[in-house]
Amino acid sequence: MGVTMADGTQHQIVLVTGPSGAGRSTAINALEDMGFEAIDNLPLRLLPRLLDGRPLEKALALGLDTRNRDFAIDTVLDAIDALGAEPSYDARLLYLDCREEVLLRRFSETRRRHPYADGDAPGDAVQREVALLRPLREKADVLIDTSELSPHELRASINRWFGRGGGEGLSVSVQSFSYKRGLPQELDIAFDVRFLTNPHWVDDLRPLTGLDARVSQYVESDAAFAGFFESLTALLLSLLPRYASEGKAHLTIGIGCTGGKHRSVTVSEKLMKALAEAGWQVSIRHRELERMRREAGPEARGRGV
Repeated sequence: MGVTMADGTQHQIVLVTGPSGAGRSTAINALEDMGFEAIDNLPLRLLPRLLDGRPLEKALALGLDTRNRDFAIDTVLDAIDALGAEPSYDARLLYLDCREEVLLRRFSETRRRHPYADGDAPGDAVQREVALLRPLREKADVLIDTSELSPHELRASINRWFGRGGGEGLSVSVQSFSYKRGLPQELDIAFDVRFLTNPHWVDDLRPLTGLDARVSQYVESDAAFAGFFESLTALLLSLLPRYASEGKAHLTIGIGCTGGKHRSVTVSEKLMKALAEAGWQVSIRHRELERMRREAGPEARGRGV
């Protein structure tokens, strides 16, 4: 197999897979909206014929579904290796991961039948498919955990990873998170700010978040804050140009604390502003605050969540 774009450049191919219910269709649609030619559930035996034809005019997104009758892990791995060995391809495997209990809940909420059920309990069906796909998860170039993501947030994540952005260079995402809930899968760099004084132990500040000026002032009053933040900013401003010169399109920086509500949010907001002022394209996400909004409903907005 060998194909280039019609203009002679390297051809971008994204193979999209993951367990049923993890968001493959949403990802395929997002890539199509970004200008990819999208083909979902393509029989793998047709892949050589697709790529051996005339030069394609668009980047290609291919959805790999375990329900396809010729789906086999060895066949997929062989196809990935073949694509990786061909210099005219820029091929990446996107794996959409999701916790098993979340997959089970999604099928329960939509009343859909899991494709691997076959009389088994839904939980067993989910486990079987996740186990089947484990070698592909380990092979993934990009792994996105959709357990806590809404469809809109998943589309935004896909755009950060695969959006070409008109050649504008490196884009940076700053993300606050809770260590209790684990590191976000998509992080490139993580910084732990649990050494800073915790507003959780101040009664008036506990219900608030790092978006509140009173919490930010409290965190920044820690004697260690100024020196830490100056060093953090200097480090990142020295590294970002190097990442950009290596051709990296997107960098995700994680800032973690115990609950992901106070210190990490304050530091992330301040860091985002510092990087933006230095001329970098920066977006921000507060993972735990998003989760709290979903769980608490509209009343949470009144508490600054």
